[in-house]
Amino acid sequence: MNWGIMTLGFGLGTFKFLIAHWTVYAVADTSDLILFEILFSVTAGALFSMSLFYFSSGFLMKKAKMKKLKAKLEAAQSGKEIKAKKVFTRTNKTIVWIKRYVGIYGVTFLAPLFLSIPLGSIVCSKFYGNRRRTFPLMVIFISSYSTLMFIWMWALS
Repeated sequence: MNWGIMTLGFGLGTFKFLIAHWTVYAVADTSDLILFEILFSVTAGALFSMSLFYFSSGFLMKKAKMKKLKAKLEAAQSGKEIKAKKVFTRTNKTIVWIKRYVGIYGVTFLAPLFLSIPLGSIVCSKFYGNRRRTFPLMVIFISSYSTLMFIWMWALS
């Protein structure tokens, strides 16, 4: 068991999941045993980070909201003019479009891959945290992607 490969895979899997498999594969001496180590370490890192950020996202969002309210209160007390936030911005329209047309399956598949595991988990929790199937879908999609990368690397070696 190569602990350096396992540690690298776990660390990259927690944040940069999309490229983690190939980065560890490029660093490692490839053999069948190393490929299994890459699969398990990157997947374990991704699942650990996803669980941590998905279930703590409610706390993180409440903390951000309190910080924003505190800043508004301090600005009002100091006499600074508070600029009203626009409601129909291009970003908000894009977010609504993604939520409406891509749906729970698209968001739970794409957000952790392309944003990063922590940010994607928070986005999935914010959009679909009230649905019971959100977290299991994320686990299934992360595991499926990791398995596909393993099969691809195994075919190349």
